[in-house]
Amino acid sequence: MDTPRELSDRLVTLLRREHAALAEFLVALADFDVRRAWAELGYASLFHYLHRELRLSKGSAQYRKVAAELIQAVPAVVEPLRDGRLCFTTVIEVARVVTAENWEAVLPRFYGLSRHEAAEVVAALAPRPAPPVRTVLTAVRRSASSTAEPTVLAVTSGSTVELTGPVAAVGSTVEPSVPAVPVAAPTSSFRSAELTPLTADRQRLHVTVSERFARKLERLRDLRPDLSDDALLEAGVDLLLAKAEKRKSGHTDRPQAAIRPSRDRGHIPADVRREVWKRDGGCCQWRLASGERCGSTHSLQLDHVVPRALGGASTADNLRVLCAAHNLEAARRVFGDAWMGRYTKGRRDGDRAGPGIVRDVPGGAPGPAPSGVP
Repeated sequence: MDTPRELSDRLVTLLRREHAALAEFLVALADFDVRRAWAELGYASLFHYLHRELRLSKGSAQYRKVAAELIQAVPAVVEPLRDGRLCFTTVIEVARVVTAENWEAVLPRFYGLSRHEAAEVVAALAPRPAPPVRTVLTAVRRSASSTAEPTVLAVTSGSTVELTGPVAAVGSTVEPSVPAVPVAAPTSSFRSAELTPLTADRQRLHVTVSERFARKLERLRDLRPDLSDDALLEAGVDLLLAKAEKRKSGHTDRPQAAIRPSRDRGHIPADVRREVWKRDGGCCQWRLASGERCGSTHSLQLDHVVPRALGGASTADNLRVLCAAHNLEAARRVFGDAWMGRYTKGRRDGDRAGPGIVRDVPGGAPGPAPSGVP
């Protein structure tokens, strides 16, 4: 049976082949375009050839068309595409700012970036004109299967706010030039916000909110007319962020003398929480196979290096910050998959943390006891 390392090495080899094959395809496509061979085959453009002849989707055809044109203008992009330094999905962004004159200085800034990160680089190099300050309200038609009318809120950091939602619920001036758009009720709002870079320090946020939120925002506007909508939202985020960081780090405003010792053997004193959180920088300390730290800041927990069930103490030396997935992995390595399966309700190591992860095993039985920071 292949070991995980052997399987990983095979995947690395296959990925290198994929990068090399894509680069060769794009080089051949660029030459095909230079010769205008698509015209000899009766197509109006390279895009139509890719879409109609090669049966690529319109999106895939556009990516490859832009990449082929970029290779013609800047042949130096081929090698980064071949070795994987330049992601194919960022080509659209790269083509906006990289030229034959500036590629040596600009192209390396896109190495290893995602499409969104590349868009941020483009926004810094070629910022869009600042949008005007305005608030737009548009009535949203109720969906036939919906019981509540959703509201769409778009915020540009700095000043611009666009609000789309039930007019009666929000109550502001309606801009008649914006048409009513039917919006289906969202199935989930978890991490649904989308950010669009505009300049180096400004982004537009698109997020779906409830009618209740819209009413609260309107009430807040009445109470603080001196603040713009994005300033109000940022103030709310600041309050929640400060509260969450205080809770995660174990910070308390109470005098130390007022903190009573806990009878819970698994209790982690607040000063120990603060020390571990500060030492680990508020990010997951799990070591990956590459030797790097995980570094995640999502669903962080305090983990006992030597588990409490095996006599581990709640001291700074025996505690570390881990994300929920790696906290569970640490427990699996000590207690095994079979035992941990009794307390994780079928969740796998990479699943998002939730009620399935049990922090204390009932009945005093041996168990992981991953003391997560609530």
